[in-house]
Amino acid sequence: MRFTIDSNKSVSENAEYYYRKSKKAKKKIMGAMKALEKTRKKLDELNRDEIVEKRIPEKKKPRREKKWFEKFRFFNSSDDLLVVGGKDASTNESLIKKHTTKDDLVFHSHVHGAPFFVVKNPEGGEVPDSTRMEAAQAAASYSKAWSQGIGSVDVYEVGPGQVSKDAPAGEYLGKGAFMIYGRKKWYRNTPLRVAVGFRVGKDEVEVYGGPVNAVKKRTDYLVELTSGRKKSKELALEIREKIHSMAKKDCKELISKVNLQDIQRLIPSGRGRIRKK
Repeated sequence: MRFTIDSNKSVSENAEYYYRKSKKAKKKIMGAMKALEKTRKKLDELNRDEIVEKRIPEKKKPRREKKWFEKFRFFNSSDDLLVVGGKDASTNESLIKKHTTKDDLVFHSHVHGAPFFVVKNPEGGEVPDSTRMEAAQAAASYSKAWSQGIGSVDVYEVGPGQVSKDAPAGEYLGKGAFMIYGRKKWYRNTPLRVAVGFRVGKDEVEVYGGPVNAVKKRTDYLVELTSGRKKSKELALEIREKIHSMAKKDCKELISKVNLQDIQRLIPSGRGRIRKK
């Protein structure tokens, strides 16, 4: 660095001159740095505002409208026919009165207070025996016989025209109760057994419950249940852990996140046990 020295001034005067000049320069540099920092902050704020303006708002998933049968117990049979069952006296009454048509089939276990199950048959074709057996198994398993620890019960099948609210003279039918007239088709010693299974998708796991063969057709992994004393929450956890142990490595994380309540609602009478094969 080169300096110009004024020969008419002494050394101390020249030094004082450059000292004052350097102080002014230092102040200018500090001022410039402050101005630069302010400019940077403004630019950052502008950039953030621009990002916010350009950000696409997240779309909320539209709430799926529930179908009429989702307030009942239901499953699709191995022949892809919808089977719907009552949960209590109120849904029993509604199912038979409002949602059963002439070509459907009605199933009921020979147990007091048992739910009705209806095979929906909108095309009016012949209902396969496999679907009939699955409907009978559901009618048996979701009856009070499950909580009583009974291994099997008799189930009958009738047409909708045989189910009536007309009671014999002097008798009264409460909510959910019906008279059955005419010939019944019997399914003797129907075992009380259901399955809970998982179908693993890309981002979620679907949980299915119902007769074993119906669930087997739609799921990747399943466990079979029968009557027992283990409470639904503890049993649901055991089911999830059992399926987790069976699943492929890339499925395990999704399976571990399955809500236990989605499993509990499929367990008859809120109790049971995993059936050992």
